[in-house]
Amino acid sequence: MKILFPGGALSIFFSSFMAQHCSAQLSLSAQLRTRTELRDGQGAPLPEGSKPALFTSQRSRLTAGFTNYRIKIGLTIQDVRVWGQDVSTINRTTTPDNNGFMLHEAWAEVLLTDTLVKNKSLQFKVGRQELVYDDSRLLGNLDWLQQGRRHDALVLKYRAGSWNLHLGGAFNQNKENASGTVYHAAPPGNYPANTNGGTAYKGLEFLHVNKQFGKSGLSFLFLADQFSKYYIDSMAVKQWEAATHQRFTTGFYFSFRNMLTAAAYYQGGSNAAGRSISAALLSVAYQHRFTKTISAEAGVDYTTDDFDPLYGTPHKFWGTMDYFYVASSFGNKGLQDYYLKAKFRKDTKWMLSADVHQFYSAAMSRKFGTEADLTVNYNLTKTIGFEGGYSHFWSTAWLASPGVKNITNAKSNSNWAYLSINVKPELFFK
Repeated sequence: MKILFPGGALSIFFSSFMAQHCSAQLSLSAQLRTRTELRDGQGAPLPEGSKPALFTSQRSRLTAGFTNYRIKIGLTIQDVRVWGQDVSTINRTTTPDNNGFMLHEAWAEVLLTDTLVKNKSLQFKVGRQELVYDDSRLLGNLDWLQQGRRHDALVLKYRAGSWNLHLGGAFNQNKENASGTVYHAAPPGNYPANTNGGTAYKGLEFLHVNKQFGKSGLSFLFLADQFSKYYIDSMAVKQWEAATHQRFTTGFYFSFRNMLTAAAYYQGGSNAAGRSISAALLSVAYQHRFTKTISAEAGVDYTTDDFDPLYGTPHKFWGTMDYFYVASSFGNKGLQDYYLKAKFRKDTKWMLSADVHQFYSAAMSRKFGTEADLTVNYNLTKTIGFEGGYSHFWSTAWLASPGVKNITNAKSNSNWAYLSINVKPELFFK
């Protein structure tokens, strides 16, 4: 007796098997980004008589990615340093605490559902990874900073049609302990700038739900983070404890056809210093495209006392001079930011941006100052780009007062200029 297999069915089975198991792809990319900066009051006004700073920082990155049936793997190593940081180019004398060479990303993403199901998926991503959500206001990779930002976390991802649900968590320890879970929340080293006064969280949990409506979207975020408690000993040194302070942030983000964005968040619990907080952030912005080359945006951000922008990208929102980079940099007065932004894009190579910000204290409605930012981008090729910028800040005596920046005899005019070269080639193999 002979059993005959229809040739068409066998061909379909074989093609499906090969497509699933023989579609591995390897990608390699590199980045060399230098940024030469002239700082004359960047971040805060300088006292009268202070001299400007001039330096060049460099990020060198190598990224590898691997994609195969049900799995993706990402690996990024980087070295970040200032030119001349090493006394000798032969004998490396930089202290390891500067943390120039490090692992930026190392993660695996595993698909749990059948690949033949297209409208639903369940997967998880585990390892060192960037967390980027919505407009990066509260969770972003902080790419402007040469070190960037990353998290050691596990994220469960569920998608059903136009719905996306992400549930993530992280728990930090300094080493493999024999007992206990005491976490030294301010380890030595040159770590990426963050909020919470430079204190790293001990634990983090978040739920992010997004629903897309064509070109519009609505997101909900609930994030809780915990910070190690501490006490000051007789030698004025922080001694960390296993117990934690608990904080939570929740709210909504809405975007409408790349024209209108709005956000509202509430923050409660206790911050890293143990102080009880009850704060909010409100934001709305409208963008209008006049022609294919010219667009403008007007908006306002409002934060009440003690609101912390978490692990986002403040450089994107509150002026490129980073006067309000983290919540603790302007006291607990809150912030009002009224801004106008304009962009002129000649073609795929040239872009000119001009922004103006008016900053006020939210608590007392007193003016902090005015900032003007001018940025020029030029793409020589798809892998070679140049960026230059100049910013000026007209500050008030209130900004320099002890309750805010606390700068004695501060300059009323501050300047910052930079030139960046970004080279980023990519290779793909199948």
